[in-house]
Amino acid sequence: MNTFLNTRVVKGLAILTGLLGISVFSNLPAIADNHSSPSPGAATTTTGTSANANIVELAASNESFSTLAQAVQEAGLADTLSGSGPYTVFAPTNEAFADLPDGALEFLLQPENRSLLQQVLAYHVVPGSVTSAQLSTGPVSTLGGGVSIRVDPDRVIVNDGSVVQPDIQASNGVVHGVNRVLLPRELRQALISQLNGQ
Repeated sequence: MNTFLNTRVVKGLAILTGLLGISVFSNLPAIADNHSSPSPGAATTTTGTSANANIVELAASNESFSTLAQAVQEAGLADTLSGSGPYTVFAPTNEAFADLPDGALEFLLQPENRSLLQQVLAYHVVPGSVTSAQLSTGPVSTLGGGVSIRVDPDRVIVNDGSVVQPDIQASNGVVHGVNRVLLPRELRQALISQLNGQ
C-alpha cells in the first residue's frame, strides 16, 4: 500500500515541478462549470489579501493559514507552490489542523515524515485556477488523488469539510479555506497506523 501511495505522490509532484507549462486544467470537467455568478452562499472576496502575493506568500501572511504555511515549508513545497501555476488550493485553516488526532500534526511536521506530509498537501492542490463560481457537484482530481465536491445552496462541501473562506485570489491561483484537513481513506489509515506505532 505504501508503494502505491508513494507512486501517486511522486507522479503528483512531478506534475507540480516538471510540467508547469502544460495546462492540465482540461482534465477537470467536474469543476469547469463556468457559471457567470458565484455559487449560492459563496462569497467572492479576497479577505483583504493582495492578489499580487503567490499562494505561499498569501498563506504566510494570513493568520488563518499559518499552520499550512509551516507545513508547506516543512514539506519542501514552498518553491513549487510559489511558481507560475496556476493552482487551486483547498487550504485547511489552523483550526482544521488543530482538529487532527492528537499528535498527528507534530508527527507530520517531523523531517523523517516529509513524504507523508507531501502526500497530505498534494491531496489539497488542484491544477488550474478554479473560483467558487466554477465549482460544481462531482469528483475533482487533485495532485494526490480525487476529492468529492458538493455545491449546496448555502455552502460548498469538499469531502467531509466545508469551504469557509472562498475565492482568496493569489498571483498564481486561488485559495479556498476549508475547515478540515482532507485525507483520502488510504492516507488516513497510513497516518493512524504510524501514529499508533510510535
